[in-house]
Amino acid sequence: MHKFKIVAAANDQFRVQFVYNAEVMVWSENYKSKSSAQNCIDSIKKNAPEAAVVDLTKEETGKGYRFEIDEAKNGETFVRFRAANGEIMVRSETYKSKSSAKNCIESVKKNAPGAGVADETAKA
Repeated sequence: MHKFKIVAAANDQFRVQFVYNAEVMVWSENYKSKSSAQNCIDSIKKNAPEAAVVDLTKEETGKGYRFEIDEAKNGETFVRFRAANGEIMVRSETYKSKSSAKNCIESVKKNAPGAGVADETAKA
């Protein structure tokens, strides 16, 4: 089951995670307010399904809401989702194969719009 989680982060901040069962697929940077974390979720739900996919390892470029496939320092591949203003909203773990990164993107595109949201900050 796919869902978003709002979790507590350091310094009384909040982070967004998109999970499948117990696996965190993508996560955000820290937000100062819970409402900012919720805005991140709302934006992903609205904009991810139609977002372009840009493969930076092939020197592709893009604008607007987009998923980016990039290479990590260890040579593995990871995914970022950027907002129209260029800000990174979420990123993934690194994957040994590019196909795994593409599967992550497809899962977010397909499952984020209908995913529930769990506020787990009270557990921290």
